[in-house]
This record gives sequence, C-alpha cells and structure tokens, in this order.
Amino acid sequence: MLNENLKYIRNEKGLSQEELANKLHVVRQTVSKWEQGLSVPDADMLVTISKALGTPVSVLLGDNIKETKDNDIDDIARKLEALNAHLAERNNQKRKRRQLSYIVLGTLTILAFVLIGVIGSPYIDWNFNDPETAVVGTNWHIAEWLFVRISPILMIVSIVGTVRNRKK
Repeated sequence: MLNENLKYIRNEKGLSQEELANKLHVVRQTVSKWEQGLSVPDADMLVTISKALGTPVSVLLGDNIKETKDNDIDDIARKLEALNAHLAERNNQKRKRRQLSYIVLGTLTILAFVLIGVIGSPYIDWNFNDPETAVVGTNWHIAEWLFVRISPILMIVSIVGTVRNRKK
C-alpha cells in the first residue's frame, strides 16, 4: 500500500530514489526499503515525504482523498500502526521459516549419521581390483570422510541458528 503509492508517485514526479532521498535528507537505501515494504517511515517523515512529493499523506497511505484535515493525524497513526503490525508479522514469519530450516538441517545431519552407522562402510568389502568397484568405493569413502568432517559444523550452525531465531 504505502510502498506502492510512494514508488508510483515518485515515478510520476520524475524523481529517482537518489533525488527523493536528497530532498528528504536520507540515504537512497532508506527510500528503497520503503518502496520494497521492508520498513515504513515514521509519522514525521511521512509529512516530510508528502511535502517533498506535493502529495497529501492520505494519498501516500492509500486514500484517494484530495484534501487532508487536521484530525487526519489519528487516521495516519492507525494506518502506520497497521503497517507496522503487518511488517512485524512478516518478519515473524521469516524468523519462523529460518528456525525451521535450522531444525531441518540438524535433523537431516543426525539422520545421515544414523544411516552411515547402519550401513557401515560398504567400500571396505568391495573388490578394488575391479576398476568400477574401485571408483565407486573410493567415491563413497571420500563422501563419508567429508561428511564426518563437515557434520560437526552443520550441527553447530543448526543449534546456534535455532537458538538465535527463537521467539524472544
């Protein structure tokens, strides 16, 4: 809503993100984050943006009202609160997905270790005089050796990632 309106109005005025950022005394990345919906400007900055673009704040926030009134500040505050709640919910969902990814990584690492333990090292009994068997046995040994060396790092990353992404 705000992000789309801001980008549309900025383009309509023929301004680049850099030019708008200079008018607002912020860095270009800030304008980019607003337009991507990664963050929202505070109420004071919304007023500054509306002045820089010559557009009412209510239009930036999605209304088609031509004129703003003094009591619109309450409406602006409610809309900002809704935008912040939406952004917080989206960030919370991203955090949950990251945490689930770390849990899955740890689980798969443990399952691979169990599988290697159950299967054993089949390359030990293979006939290395046969070239095909020798290549497969060597590759299996290399894969097992690399996994055993890398799996502690994977487990540490999994545990640290899960702990860091828990809800606080």
